[in-house]
Amino acid sequence: MSLDSRFPFRVAAIDVGSNAIRFVVAEFVAPGNWMELEVQRVPVRLGHGVFLTGQLDARAMAGAVEAMGAFRRSIDTLGVPRYRAVATSAVRESRNGGEFVDWVRRETGIQLETITGSEEARLVWIAVRNRVALDDRAWVTVDLGGGSLEVSLVSSEGIHWAESHTMGTVRLLEDLGGPDGDPTEFRELVAEYVNTLRFQDQIDRDEIGGLLATGGNIEALAKLAGAEPDSTGVSRLPLADLRRVIEELGEVGVAERIRRWDLRSDRADVILPAGLLYERVAVLAGVDEILVPHVGVKEGVLLDVAEDLLGPGVHASRLEQQAFVGALSLGRRFQFDETHARHVARHALSLFDQLQDMHRLSDADRRVLLVAAVLHDVGQFISYRKHHKHSLYLIHNSEVPNVSARELELVALVARYHRRAEPKEEHFLYGGLGEPERLRVRRLSSILRIADALDREHLQRVESVTAVLDDDELVIEVEGRGDLLLEQWAFRKKARMFTHVFGRDVRLAVAEPALGPRII
Repeated sequence: MSLDSRFPFRVAAIDVGSNAIRFVVAEFVAPGNWMELEVQRVPVRLGHGVFLTGQLDARAMAGAVEAMGAFRRSIDTLGVPRYRAVATSAVRESRNGGEFVDWVRRETGIQLETITGSEEARLVWIAVRNRVALDDRAWVTVDLGGGSLEVSLVSSEGIHWAESHTMGTVRLLEDLGGPDGDPTEFRELVAEYVNTLRFQDQIDRDEIGGLLATGGNIEALAKLAGAEPDSTGVSRLPLADLRRVIEELGEVGVAERIRRWDLRSDRADVILPAGLLYERVAVLAGVDEILVPHVGVKEGVLLDVAEDLLGPGVHASRLEQQAFVGALSLGRRFQFDETHARHVARHALSLFDQLQDMHRLSDADRRVLLVAAVLHDVGQFISYRKHHKHSLYLIHNSEVPNVSARELELVALVARYHRRAEPKEEHFLYGGLGEPERLRVRRLSSILRIADALDREHLQRVESVTAVLDDDELVIEVEGRGDLLLEQWAFRKKARMFTHVFGRDVRLAVAEPALGPRII
C-alpha cells in the first residue's frame, strides 16, 4: 500500500490539563498536515485545590467526566479510529488520580493515560518540530500549564534534557493566596516567587537558536502585545513588549482585565503569573525575544498517533531514538563513560534482535533495554562500590523522554541487575512487579549482562557479536582485537543468568584470524 493511499484519515487528541481540558479531532491529508474538524476547550479546573490538599475536587472530576463523555460521542459520530487521551500534573500529583482515571473509563470508555513531565516535553517537541525548522541548533522550549512548567533543550534529533518545575499558574494562585486584594502587592509577591526558578542544566546562550514557548497563556500574551502569527504560524514576542503587557496586567485586578481585554475568567486570573514565569525563563535563557508557535500538547498527541498509524515500525524506531538521546543526556549529567555505554548498548540491541524468536519481547522492551544499557553504570557517580544499586536509585528518581514512569522502573531494575545478584522477590521495586514484568526484567537483564561482559575493560575490543543457536546451546561468536582474556572471564560469570532464565548453556567463541572461532 502506498503512503498516499492511506490519506485521509482521522485521529483525536484529549489533553486533560490542570486549568482546562482540550479536545481536537483532525483529518490528516498528508504527513504533518491536517484539518481540524472539531476543537473544544472546556474550562474545568482540575487543579483547583489539588496542589494544596493532594486531592482532586469531586465537582471538578464530575465536570471532567461529563466533558469526556461529550468527547466520546464526538469521536464515535465522526468515525475516528484512533485517539489518545493524556492527563498531566493535577492528575499525576493527586492521591485520587487513579480513581478519576477509572471513573472516566467506566463512564465513557476512554482510556486516560497519566503522563510524566518528560512525556509532556516530548509531545510539545513533536508539535514544535512540525511547526519550526529546528535544524541542528539547540533550542530552549518552555511549556506552561496550570500545575507545572516544563523546560527542555531540544534539537531536530530530540530532547537533550528536560526539567519539570512545580510552578504552574493554578498552583501559584493557590500557593500565594490568589489575585484578590491589592494588584500591585500580588504582582510583587509572584515576581519574587518566580525569581527563585533555576535550571539544573546550564544553557550556553551563544549556542541556542532561541526560546520557543507554548501554552494558552503565552498565546494570549502575544496577542495582547500585538504579536500576530506570521505565514508559518509563529509569533515573535519581544521581551520588552512582554514586560510592557505584564506591567499593564499588574496594575489592575481580574475583573478589570476581563472588561478591558475581553479575557475569559479562567485566563484573567492566571495570565499575570504566566507572564512573569515566561519572562523569567527568557532571562535564564539569555534571549530578548520569545517565539510562539501556537501549538502544544494536543497537537503533539495528534502527530504522535498519526505517525504510529502511518508506520508502526518507523514510529517505534523514532521513539527509541528519542529515548536514546534523552538517556545519553541523563548519563552525561552523572559523568558516565559514554563510549562504554554506547558500545554496550550496541551489543545489547544486536543480541536482542538476533534472539527475538527466543525471548519474544516487544519494541517497548527493546527501548527499555537500550536505555538500561546506556545508563547501567551511572551509579558510579556516587561510588563504584555497589554502583549497580546506585544506578537503580538514580534512574528511578530521574526522567527519560518517551519512557513512562512504569517503564522507567523496569529500566532501573534491568540496569541494577547488570552485575552481582540475580533478581529476588525481596529486592526493592522487583518485589512489587507482577510475574509478566518480572520475566521481562530477567530476560532483558540476562542480555545486558552478556553485552556488558564483552566490554569488561571499557576498551571496545569486541567489534561484532553473532548469536548461533545449536540444539540446547547458545554460542556467542565475537570478533575483536587482542586476546580478550578479561572479557572471556567476565562472560563466564555473567552468562550464568542467561542459562537460568532461558534454560540454555551459553558458550563464547572468539574468532582468531588464522584459526577461526575458538570455543571458550
